Amino acid sequence: MSRQNRLAFLLGLLSAFAPLSIDMYLSSLPEIGHELGGGIERAQLTLVAYFIGLGAGQLVHGPLADRLGRRRPLFIGLAIYIVASALCALATSMEALILLRLIQALAGCAGMVIARAVVRDVAHEIDPVKLMGRLMLVMGVAPILAPVLGGYLAAALGWRAIFWCLALIGALALGLCLLFLPETHPPAKRQRSSITAVMRSYGALITDRRFLSTALVSGLAMGGMFAYISGSPFVFISIYGIPPAQYGLYFGAGAVGFILVSQLGGRLATRFGRERVYTVSVAMIALAGSLLTLCVLLGAPFFAVYASIIFYIATLGIVAPVGSVLAITPFPHIAGTASALLGTVQFGMGAIAGTLVSTLHNGTALPMAMSLGILGVSAIVLRVLLTR
Repeated sequence: MSRQNRLAFLLGLLSAFAPLSIDMYLSSLPEIGHELGGGIERAQLTLVAYFIGLGAGQLVHGPLADRLGRRRPLFIGLAIYIVASALCALATSMEALILLRLIQALAGCAGMVIARAVVRDVAHEIDPVKLMGRLMLVMGVAPILAPVLGGYLAAALGWRAIFWCLALIGALALGLCLLFLPETHPPAKRQRSSITAVMRSYGALITDRRFLSTALVSGLAMGGMFAYISGSPFVFISIYGIPPAQYGLYFGAGAVGFILVSQLGGRLATRFGRERVYTVSVAMIALAGSLLTLCVLLGAPFFAVYASIIFYIATLGIVAPVGSVLAITPFPHIAGTASALLGTVQFGMGAIAGTLVSTLHNGTALPMAMSLGILGVSAIVLRVLLTR
């Protein structure tokens, strides 16, 4: 395996912790709600807690990666993730599971932050959009396999086996990174920063028009995906009658679309320019969300609803990698901090979207559909306003 492909595999594996930790247990949410109490509405809060942890944890891991290098914070984060995953498998109450999911996310998001920072570190050797596309290819396998694997594990051994499996995956990733992931941020480039300097870096990013516009637009677009993740188990299984064992297949099809489209991002960006490709892709996200809302309002058959969702998720295959490159590339000296803040915005939007879907739960598909529609349209409106 070439160095470039090995690096893409490792970074993709690190970035896959979020979809693995989210998607593997989606079809088990009703069972978890029944066993631990509170129903699916309470079980959905374990998703919201994970989104919050992913957003908040990145604010810590980013500056640490810029100060200590990429490897050390990564190894500590993975070790805590392994322990938290095992404790999730042993949880005896919904409150405990919600808290442990928060800790699991706070630790596991180290991989996401550092993966994006490493892409920036090696940008002088490897085209960052193409590397990000290969990373998305590896990462995209997770949403395909995770719900299917999780469904089989839950059916054979119960939902707790899913978290034991996540602990094993964390241990595998830790071992591979110890052996094969190089340090891409040497001591000479590290930021020996105080807390004040870190806050100053965050302030500089927030006030930078290039970063802020891309982070907010990407956050809105990604928020739609998290609304889909939160709402789709109920919508697919309870409303449209998809058998729980088949839920993973329908969910995974969206990931296939994400993977296929993500491989076009580098070619399109090279030919037409990153900014233009990003804007067109965000516009397509808005169109997909609007079509989904219209389908649900008109009572369209499941095929039409599902096709609109696939359209949305597949288009994220361009929005996510190109948006990450546009946001982080201008800041090589604080790539970890920029990566962290970008992730915080994205998963902060995800937490809000997931909370709305849970709060507005009314026994229909409308809360999920309207969330995707509103977030998609808001993304393109903001993109147009901030790039004038």
